[in-house]
Amino acid sequence: MRPHREQHLVARIGWLRAAVLGANDGIVSTASLILGVAASGAERPALLVAGVAGLVAGAMSMAAGEYVSVSSQADTERADLARERLELATVPEAELRELTEIYIARGVDRATAKAVAEQMMAHDALEAHARDELHITEMTTARPVVAALTSAATFTAGAALPLLLAALLPMRWMAAGEAAGSILFLALLGALGAITGGAKPLKPVVRVVFWGALAMALTAGIGRVVGTSI
Repeated sequence: MRPHREQHLVARIGWLRAAVLGANDGIVSTASLILGVAASGAERPALLVAGVAGLVAGAMSMAAGEYVSVSSQADTERADLARERLELATVPEAELRELTEIYIARGVDRATAKAVAEQMMAHDALEAHARDELHITEMTTARPVVAALTSAATFTAGAALPLLLAALLPMRWMAAGEAAGSILFLALLGALGAITGGAKPLKPVVRVVFWGALAMALTAGIGRVVGTSI
């Protein structure tokens, strides 16, 4: 009999979240910045300077923010595992009862739950408690460096798209072309993220396009008001 193999897409959740967030933020923030500066009446060199500055600053901010936040999660996981390791060494009977109750709560009868808990703790007590009590697994554990690099790289890739439009579009079409192109990029990103994660693309596409278009509209409006008042 051939072995039954499954590949669950939840394994992608760590890097996929950082990738979608980075690319989305890169497109929205850079396009909004360029549209705001364009609405003020600035010429192409000012748009490109603003776009490049936004790309560099945003990529570094994303990397630093992801690293700090995910490092905080990793610190919490390590602290919980250290506490669990100490409890296993000092009060193993209590930890056995705790694991037994977890399995009972999931629908296992008491005798079987106790037998399973004993076997799991004999095999690897810390791993059993990390997985079943703390919900820490290899699949979901925090990886600060991976999250930081993924966010920086995808922000840069996302920001490069509206920046390319700013470099190539004729100035008379700049506002409309930048907005339309960036919305198209956002729609493609939403669809790609949904398909990669195994979800239907319609809702993610609508969600990403709505918030991105709102951000660009608000920034363009502020740029126009400020540009005409100065």
